[in-house]
Amino acid sequence: MSRESYQDLKPTVWVGKRGITNVMIDEIRRQLKDRKIIKVRWLRNTELDPAEVAASAGAVLVEVRGRTLVLREQRRLPTGHNPRNI
Repeated sequence: MSRESYQDLKPTVWVGKRGITNVMIDEIRRQLKDRKIIKVRWLRNTELDPAEVAASAGAVLVEVRGRTLVLREQRRLPTGHNPRNI
């Protein structure tokens, strides 16, 4: 997915005044499993650290703009795969 197409994504997770809860993290994980990439928005009066949300959900933080962030599913390497390039 190209960077320009992130703008076309509609937010599928909205964070309210309660902020990020365990239920919200579970929902983000579920949606990432289904969609591979999602957009999350939050209210102005809500304090939220995008990097912390990504780490909690086990996702990759792709982009942050204003009160919107884009998360991508973290790719898992097959067992026995050596990531070093020789």
